Amino acid sequence: MDDSPGALALRLEVVDDVYLDDEVRASAEALCYLTFAHWYDDEPDEAFTVDDWQHTCGGVRVLLHDGAELVAHAAIVPRAIDLGDDDSAHTYAAGYVEGVAVIPSRQHAGLGTIVLDVTNEALRAGFELGVLSTSLWSFYERLGWERWQGPSYVVRSGIRTRTADEDHGLLVLRCDATKHLELTAAITCQERVGDDW
Repeated sequence: MDDSPGALALRLEVVDDVYLDDEVRASAEALCYLTFAHWYDDEPDEAFTVDDWQHTCGGVRVLLHDGAELVAHAAIVPRAIDLGDDDSAHTYAAGYVEGVAVIPSRQHAGLGTIVLDVTNEALRAGFELGVLSTSLWSFYERLGWERWQGPSYVVRSGIRTRTADEDHGLLVLRCDATKHLELTAAITCQERVGDDW
């Protein structure tokens, strides 16, 4: 370990949301708000919302600390994702990635990559498919994610509805069960409060 002045004292942990300490939870929430406000300061509708925070809850969190400070975060939330058309769709147990955040003063220093590498490992170990929605394609693509090429849908009140505006932002991470996945098939999620994808 490097004990020189200014050396990083990074500590990674993967924590089930049920066991997350209240103080760490508050730090993670604050980090998400700060990060997204920083990224989208010229696009207020893209800023982080209460619904966005709720979307990070209920799964596991990948947390990167530097000493006592939380510097990066990602959440993996279980979601059922259907691939294929209505009559031939197959439902996969997907890990949906939310709240990928790095403290603004430390961005572009590899901390997001550290968190996503562990996130990818957790997805491949516990899910059939990784899914996320982003406009930062290149960051994820260099870490093994692929852009979805087929049409996207959401099921609202039992009715499957097209979500064409979301098509360009969906990425998937193949796991063992989805090695031979056809990326041009239809992809469907269930509705939720706030953004469906």
